[in-house]
Amino acid sequence: MNDLRIPPGPGCPRGLLVPAGELAERFSHASGPGGQGVNTADSRVQLSLDLGSTSALNDKQRERALSVLRERLTGTVLTITAAETRSQRRNRAAARERLGEILRAALTPPIPRRVTKPTRASKLRRLDAKKRRSELKARRRRPDWQ
Repeated sequence: MNDLRIPPGPGCPRGLLVPAGELAERFSHASGPGGQGVNTADSRVQLSLDLGSTSALNDKQRERALSVLRERLTGTVLTITAAETRSQRRNRAAARERLGEILRAALTPPIPRRVTKPTRASKLRRLDAKKRRSELKARRRRPDWQ
């Protein structure tokens, strides 16, 4: 198994290199059709990376990844499962690719919202819609109601 390389991008300007020794792979039977090899092929791949102790992340990146991915983590371990294909080799590649995408997304800083004011036309549209809604409800009342 080779090291996992994540190309440069937002949050990791020099890219990331996750050493192969820090990735744990487990194989098991995948559900679904598999033909003659269904009982012998362990094609489902579970790829795990301990974000709390990996040397690929600096302290700031580690803190951000742990906070963003806390719902997906078991302790500090991120586990990805791939069982889309019948081939163990392709599932291994898919799991590694997905792990890279998840890490990249977790390390990307959020884009700050630019605070704006509503335009005059949007204010007028809102008030006009409120007036039309009020008139519609007023027409539903009994004529003698005051």
